Amino acid sequence: MIKNKGKNQKRAVRQKKVRAKIKGTKDCPRLNVFRSNRGMYAQLIDDDKSTTIVSANVKEIKVSKKTPKKDVSFELGKLIAAKALEKKITKAVFDRGGYKYHGRVKSLADGAREGGLNF
Repeated sequence: MIKNKGKNQKRAVRQKKVRAKIKGTKDCPRLNVFRSNRGMYAQLIDDDKSTTIVSANVKEIKVSKKTPKKDVSFELGKLIAAKALEKKITKAVFDRGGYKYHGRVKSLADGAREGGLNF
């Protein structure tokens, strides 16, 4: 029996717990967050049809390399909110994807709230 699980395996367990509790619909989709060392991605997902309604990533934002990652993720939150408002989506359910609600994930959520999404 393996006692030490890897970081990604532990995150996958947390992710399943989060996804068991929340579900996105067409009217109130799930705002999914994925972060890596290089970038960050956000999607609005309709779980009824298993489709992505809107997506955005850090590559779409014009920033310098010296900009802090928290500021970039805040702008990403504003971008995903703007794209959602174009599709007439104002409510969403936040899916942190097994990450702690801290740092870049929290910054993205704050940016989405400021951009006009409610969750």
